[in-house]
Amino acid sequence: MEYVTLAVLILYLISYSPKKHSTRNHHRRLKLRYSSAHHDPVAFDPLVAEIERRREDNQWEKQYLEHSNPEFLQHPAPAEESQPELDDFLNAEDYLNDGDKFNVTNRLVLLFPKIDVDPSDGFVTENELIEWHLQQATKEVLFRSLREMEVHDRNKDGLISYAEYEAPSWVKNDNPSFGHNMGWWTEDHFNASDADGDRLLKLTEFNDFMHPADSKNPKLLRWLCQEEVRERDEDKDGKVNFNEFFHGIFDFVISHDEEGHDSMETETPAKRLFSQLDKDGDRFLTDEELLPIIGKLHPSERYYAKLQADYIISQADLDKDGRLSLVEMIDNPYVFYSAIFNDSEDNYRHLNALISR
Repeated sequence: MEYVTLAVLILYLISYSPKKHSTRNHHRRLKLRYSSAHHDPVAFDPLVAEIERRREDNQWEKQYLEHSNPEFLQHPAPAEESQPELDDFLNAEDYLNDGDKFNVTNRLVLLFPKIDVDPSDGFVTENELIEWHLQQATKEVLFRSLREMEVHDRNKDGLISYAEYEAPSWVKNDNPSFGHNMGWWTEDHFNASDADGDRLLKLTEFNDFMHPADSKNPKLLRWLCQEEVRERDEDKDGKVNFNEFFHGIFDFVISHDEEGHDSMETETPAKRLFSQLDKDGDRFLTDEELLPIIGKLHPSERYYAKLQADYIISQADLDKDGRLSLVEMIDNPYVFYSAIFNDSEDNYRHLNALISR
């Protein structure tokens, strides 16, 4: 019954002049995202995500060509040959900013019932937004892992051996010892990702290898904990004492807590948490005892999905009832597409600040 009413509302909204919205936000321009050091917000709209993935396809194809045919690097193509690729990016941005071809209002009308599913009651809740963003993030992460796998799978059998895998080029070129000193991209990391123990990584295992924070593999989560101990263990006794915990690990824990702590009063909650984790009471933390907080030391995509959902609701929930109606979404389109607005926009900077913290 509620969607009969919604259907009538949709018909009204489709006939609603998009110029009313485009006039109010005429200074906002949708822009394709480019790679950066922090965790990029995931595109809210799957259509936008697909455009971005096509752009990344071009980058991956170039990387694959260079990886498979290093002789091409000695004879690079003329500069003018790379121009069409740039034109493609600009054309994509022109498409996103064409109100007839990419009408943000109509896109939100189309996406609303796909998000409002648990339950389908005419409102989008925080949990529904989290699940929506998590779905988009999962697709994006798997896409990147697949492209990375194509680069390294030399015998094209759909599996990656450790001999086939190479650490990222920036590790070897910029600081050869950095990545391996951290323990990442090592054989231990590889073996921990190998859930079935066949010494080969299929796509799901390779995806875990590339993104261990999102893995459900107990071996990989334990490896993450071991790496934390190794990195924080200044006296090299194989454990983490309170000082090592307080001046390293605890900083990350409180930065990802919903409620922050006053920096002048953090020692008390740090001691409390340390005591809770120290199950055997020996005043040291082992890798196994760090497992309950590993998600705060290495946040998963669900953590970032919650940040995006909370930000969207805080900006678009006009009646402050903790959920979004279709009208509220239509009235605040920039909130949902702020992840790809020109980075001079305040909303983009604010969202990136949340994602990067």
